[in-house]
Order: sequence, then structure tokens, then C-alpha cells
Amino acid sequence: MSLNNIYTTVLSPIISEKSNRIGEESNQYVFQVAVSSNKKEVKAAIEKLFEVKVENVQILNVKGKTKSFKGKQGKRPSWKKAYVKVQQGQLIDFGVAE
Repeated sequence: MSLNNIYTTVLSPIISEKSNRIGEESNQYVFQVAVSSNKKEVKAAIEKLFEVKVENVQILNVKGKTKSFKGKQGKRPSWKKAYVKVQQGQLIDFGVAE
């Protein structure tokens, strides 16, 4: 998998209270991924990008909300997120200062 394909598959990590709790409890990380990606592509991209061994990938489609602004209807875009479980003892460091 080329570096260009990795960056188009894995868009960004999702850093929130819920994702931090999941990471501490079950050694999982949450990423926003491309809508067209599948589990195999996500697994290969994470293994190559962060040099870890991935055990399991769960993908979830997030539907965009319908919103109104000044009486006009609009819709936020739908997107896809992936829960990635890595082997015990391995970590992914995002380099976020706390």
C-alpha cells in the first residue's frame, strides 16, 4: 500500500473523552476513515502508518444530521469511523500535548 493510499484511507484520529476511555479500557483507537474504505484497507493502513499489529477493525457509518439555519434546511455530510484494536502492549502515539 502506497503512502498516498494510506493518507486517503485514514483521514484523522478522533480524540474525545469517549475514545480515550475506550483506548484505556480495551486498547482500541478511533479514526475517521474514507467513506469508500473497508476493513482490510484500514487494517493495512494502520499497520503500515503506525507500525503496530492490528487484531480487529470495526467500521461504523455515521449519518449526517439535518440542520436548519435561518429557516433554510441543510444536511451535514455522512462519514465513516473505524475502531481499531491493537495487540496488547502496543501503543499508538498521536503526539498530542496534554
